[in-house]
Amino acid sequence: MAEFEELRRPGKAKTVAVQSATMAEAPSADRRETPTASVYNDVKEYYGKTLKQNSDLKTNACVPSSKPVPGYVRKVIADIHPDVVAKYYGCGLVVPECLEGCMVLDLGCGSGRDCYMLSQLVGEKGYVTGIDMTEDQLEVARKYIDVHMQRFGYKSANVNFVQGYIEALAEAGLEEKSFDIIISNCVVNLSPDKSSVLREAYRVLKDGGELYFSDVYCDARIPETLKANKVLWGECISGALWWEDLIRLAEEVGFCKPRLVTASIITVENVELENLLGDYKFVSATYRLFKLPRGMERKSCQVIYNGDITGCEESFEFDAQYTFKVDTVQEVDGDVASILKNSRFSEEFTFQPQGLNGSGCQTKSNAQSLNPFDLLLQLGSSVVSPSTGGCCPGQRSCCN
Repeated sequence: MAEFEELRRPGKAKTVAVQSATMAEAPSADRRETPTASVYNDVKEYYGKTLKQNSDLKTNACVPSSKPVPGYVRKVIADIHPDVVAKYYGCGLVVPECLEGCMVLDLGCGSGRDCYMLSQLVGEKGYVTGIDMTEDQLEVARKYIDVHMQRFGYKSANVNFVQGYIEALAEAGLEEKSFDIIISNCVVNLSPDKSSVLREAYRVLKDGGELYFSDVYCDARIPETLKANKVLWGECISGALWWEDLIRLAEEVGFCKPRLVTASIITVENVELENLLGDYKFVSATYRLFKLPRGMERKSCQVIYNGDITGCEESFEFDAQYTFKVDTVQEVDGDVASILKNSRFSEEFTFQPQGLNGSGCQTKSNAQSLNPFDLLLQLGSSVVSPSTGGCCPGQRSCCN
């Protein structure tokens, strides 16, 4: 029987039980030899044995984020050991804002690059847990815990790594409502049961918590013949969701409507695989999913950002639709108003009723699609309006 150890989170009153088994079994329903179990074994083989470093990848699915990397993020990444970075296979930048003191979970943490990045951003009073099913990856992650804690100047570790499956977080000992934020970087596409991934993420998030993740998406549902190709699946291509299915699954689980943050084109750049894929198109996209109280009123309002979020002192780019400038009155729709009021961002804004005239500059957002392919078209156009436009056509805002 797997033993459990009590890990006390720095700055937190309670302890959280985490499974310390050395070998993770497939989720209980899939321990026999099934197509699902076969997918797990193939992914373990690909990321544990086939790929030795990120230069071994056969496509460009693990593309860098289309957004510029902020200076404070570049600084913390520079402090991560090269052996950890060499086995990083992410497809975006998963650095949500307002992290200080938060409990964070990384789904499919791999060698731990994002965990060590976030370890520095949550600080000693926060805590980061990484979960992965591949022992070879976790071996690298665990090897450098002490090295990084010394480099960060921490008296005790604020990061740990658990072997388990992202579809079965309960079996890995991760408790209900125990995390403020969940991140994932190009991993959900590798799961054969994506609805379970979202359900489990929802379960372990606290009320007001967020799933902030980058992944690969397709412009249509991918046929089983392509899903059966081990290289295409291992390269994060044929397991990609049709983006519309993500929206549907997220809302079925209970998340509020997803917020699209950014998108980058994936061109594959492998002739043999491109021929197999035909006309299917792929993007790397980042979405924010929030767990809010059910049945609550979603009423539009005006907000004023106070500029206190680290790295966002002048403006806060919440998603592709809303960028909040400090001390500027901004109209938001009911969904975003509910998110800001009921999440860790509540103290970062002043809220006032819709239509109340403020003394500062006022802006109104342009509507945005949740389709990452639409966003790519906008980003690639020289005539795209800024996501936060003015209240008069052709102007960024009413104030110059």
